[in-house]
Amino acid sequence: MADIQELYRLLKELEDQLATCMKCGMCQAVCPLYAETGRETDVARGKIALLEFLASQMLRDPEGVKDRLDKCLLCGSCAANCPSGVKVLDIFLKARAIITSYQGLSRTKKIIFRGMLARPGFFNKLLSLAARFQGIFTKQASQTLGSSCARFKIPLLGNRHFVPLAQTPWHRLTPSLNTAPGSGKFKVAFFPGCLTDKIFPSLAKTAVKVFNHHQIGIFMPEGQACCGIPALASGDKETFIKLVTQNIALFSKQSFDYLVTPCATCTSTIKKVWPMMPEYFSRETNEAIEKLAGVTLDINAFLVDCLGIDPGQSEKTPGKPVTYHDPCHLKKSLGVSEQPRQLIRSNSNYTLKEMNEPDRCCGMGGSFNLMHYDISQRIGTRKLRDIIDAEAKTVATGCPACMLQIIDLLSQEGRDIEVKHVLEIYAETLD
Repeated sequence: MADIQELYRLLKELEDQLATCMKCGMCQAVCPLYAETGRETDVARGKIALLEFLASQMLRDPEGVKDRLDKCLLCGSCAANCPSGVKVLDIFLKARAIITSYQGLSRTKKIIFRGMLARPGFFNKLLSLAARFQGIFTKQASQTLGSSCARFKIPLLGNRHFVPLAQTPWHRLTPSLNTAPGSGKFKVAFFPGCLTDKIFPSLAKTAVKVFNHHQIGIFMPEGQACCGIPALASGDKETFIKLVTQNIALFSKQSFDYLVTPCATCTSTIKKVWPMMPEYFSRETNEAIEKLAGVTLDINAFLVDCLGIDPGQSEKTPGKPVTYHDPCHLKKSLGVSEQPRQLIRSNSNYTLKEMNEPDRCCGMGGSFNLMHYDISQRIGTRKLRDIIDAEAKTVATGCPACMLQIIDLLSQEGRDIEVKHVLEIYAETLD
């Protein structure tokens, strides 16, 4: 464990960023966590104040500050609405890493991140084994949603309704790809992401189908690692560095026009978070990160902005009602909002019905859902009500993590409303 003086010194390095917060309270109005708890320490302004006190040695409670920092969805709502332009996610992620370096990782997190996540081959084998035996502990909850629940009380699963691990993950169905572009001219590097690979492999298959239809060349190297955000969000700088370095090495082997992902969180992490941590990497690696981040696109943005897919203005018979949920990392971090809607409109079998507050956080927040499931569900209940009130038969989104949260909410409510990735709706037009 590092000396507490070193902790103060490292936090002082964030002082300029902390000072930009004017304590105006605008973050209160948009924070989904604060809306549920009403606690000042749960909102960005309160967390920044605690960091300032800790950095000034006015507060000798790094563990308490870490608990408050960890109690955050990292949805970016505060940053997107901050009139002072405070880089909240930058501050929180770096502060988590600093305090974790002082306190050390828990034994459980060391096993998960450094023992498994940082070793993609071993991680894949472990989850493939888990997929084979998961039926012993789970049972089907909803056929429409493809959800399951625990057969008996298991602490980790609790009352969740979840999508089980795929029996055959994408990396086993298609270990690698390297195809030349046709008339589509572009060649893309494809980064499926962990959830797509291990829970929604059909989404990766759909992405490849779409690329092939448009004659887009595909480079998908074997052995891809996690984007690193779960580790960094827990303050594990060491695992984050390993994962980024592994991926950079893989994608540096081939030239391509864009790196494309179907996961809002992976896109945001590669494009925004990787370049946020230059002090973690060598100059050469930082140059590679900047280059890759500059060509990283969400798959919705690639199809609309690069390929020019447009539903046009033609009249059509009203189709199956579908509503759309804006993932936080897609709209608030990347500004991608209209593109998914254009792809939905391109399918004449659907009619888009906007829900109330489509960009309100669904409450998933990655590891937040694991650590604070009760609050995650309370936040999600608002999203559930908005989906139901839209009277749609399908809810679409652009993030596999949001899909898991929405499936859980709908399944527990007993609603037979389909949950689809926007790409799946667009791909139906290609059949």
